[in-house]
Amino acid sequence: ILFGGFAHPIPLRILCLTLVPLHSVWLWQEFSNPGAQLSLVMSLSLLVPAGFKETAFLYAISSAGLTHAMAKACSAGRMERCTCDEAPDLENREAWQWGGCGDNLKYSNKFVKEFLGRKPNKDLRARVDFHNNLVGMKVIKAGVETTCKCHGVSGSCTVRTCWRQLSPFHEIGKQLKQKYETSLKVGSTTNEATGEGDISPPKKSIPGHSDQIPRTTDLVYIDDSPSFCLMSRYSPGTSGRKCYKDKNCDSICCGRGHNTQSRVVTRPCQCQVRWCCYVECKQCTQREEVYTCKD
Repeated sequence: ILFGGFAHPIPLRILCLTLVPLHSVWLWQEFSNPGAQLSLVMSLSLLVPAGFKETAFLYAISSAGLTHAMAKACSAGRMERCTCDEAPDLENREAWQWGGCGDNLKYSNKFVKEFLGRKPNKDLRARVDFHNNLVGMKVIKAGVETTCKCHGVSGSCTVRTCWRQLSPFHEIGKQLKQKYETSLKVGSTTNEATGEGDISPPKKSIPGHSDQIPRTTDLVYIDDSPSFCLMSRYSPGTSGRKCYKDKNCDSICCGRGHNTQSRVVTRPCQCQVRWCCYVECKQCTQREEVYTCKD
């Protein structure tokens, strides 16, 4: 869905690599707009055509996920057309040598940019999506670190082997979540000299919205988000949704409060591996409290 507008079809193998990290971020990250995280998982087909800040997040984290997965797949030998990252031309390398198998960000960036195609000129929504895709890629690039391993007698580190490594994807997700929180609403302007369109603050000043000119690292959107607290075409709402009393009930339940239900559950416990080859468990009964959002 998210990559439907790209210049080339995505190989299923790479798409699967991308969806794994996205799954973890969407399910476990909490958003300031109550209920938005649930909608991200359950209403993708409706959110993607919209122009909300949640849509901006989806595009950014999808392009970031594809870039990250491609770079990792290259270094792991899962791709036919790429391998490890090449040794960069760096100064002051007398005390260490370039080696290991670095994540191939150069190839993955080129690959994803081919999907994006050229920057669209006229359609505002297409320019916004293109912009947010690039934001995701830039967060990946900014998270590249040089990792080194020491060699020598008794760990003396007389020689070091170094390689470049991407940040874990959950860290990328946190950074994009922060950008989601500070995303900017935008409009469109046209360069009279070239006739090309560009992203700019809305023409009319809107209460509660910044007139700040968006940077290339800001997530941007064009439509205000609906309330995800109530059932709508974009969200199933949060009524009856399970929450955690001390963690997120106030946010997820949108201030409506929550119900507490005590129940007895039976779960496997005291499990042991038996020769050969099965796991034997006892059944333990315990009472637990379940919290769900009020209507």
